Amino acid sequence: MEVFSSKDLAMRAQKKLLSSMATKASVQMFIDDTTSEILDELYRVSKEYTGNRSEAQKVIKDLIKIAVKIGVLFKNNRFSTEELAVAQDFKKKLRQGAMTATSFYEVEFTFDKTVMSEILSSCRDLLLKLVNSHLTPKSHGRINHVFNHYADPELLAKLYDPDGPFRPNLTKICSGLDKLVENETI
Repeated sequence: MEVFSSKDLAMRAQKKLLSSMATKASVQMFIDDTTSEILDELYRVSKEYTGNRSEAQKVIKDLIKIAVKIGVLFKNNRFSTEELAVAQDFKKKLRQGAMTATSFYEVEFTFDKTVMSEILSSCRDLLLKLVNSHLTPKSHGRINHVFNHYADPELLAKLYDPDGPFRPNLTKICSGLDKLVENETI
């Protein structure tokens, strides 16, 4: 006998619909202003670093799609107790990453691209573990795409170069991260 659940079908439709409408205007319903400003700066950094506007847009779009899909899963209570523990670990690691990123920015000559890259890679691994049984391999690829892009040691080195072109972007990113940490959003 075939198992049918309208709740499952509705959630899948919701995830599909939200992933296809991940435009800046529609996403503002799900992402606060501070996060939006950080995403804008990450886009600018990616665009300048890669020299490829469409690649920069793809990275940010992938990030937004993943965030929205995970939000839908949380809203629909789809995570088991064990997965919720992984989610807590992810949130702690993300918070640690935000505080480390800000600390590296504020205290000159402390930046270590290996440390930052490892934190981002660890966040990626925890997130993949969290969504392993909930999202498709295509979504797993999006997670890898986003985290591998921003964990690139060369991108991080350019971003944190005190005399580099990304200093104004980093200032805005760290200001936003400070707000998110202070508000306990992350």
